[in-house]
Order: sequence, then C-alpha cells, then structure tokens
Amino acid sequence: MIQAIRRAALALGAGAAIAAFLRLRGSGGIPPQSGGWRELSGPDMD
Repeated sequence: MIQAIRRAALALGAGAAIAAFLRLRGSGGIPPQSGGWRELSGPDMD
C-alpha cells in the first residue's frame, strides 16, 4: 500500500517536472510569417 502511494507520488512529481520543463522551454519556433485575417465574401451582417 505505501509502495503504491510512493509510486503514484513519484509519477506525479515526474509529470509535473516534465510539464514545467516544457513550459519554461517554450515552443522555440518561428511564428508564421503568412496567414492571419482574410476578407470573406458573402452578404454583410448589419
């Protein structure tokens, strides 16, 4: 019983550490240089 609780705590701690590492590291990618808003054709919604 105690061993199962220790394993669960270790798994939660490892998951939290990995999540924190990935969050602090960031995506590291270059944001897209194209795209964004575009005009849509169709009836105006006044």
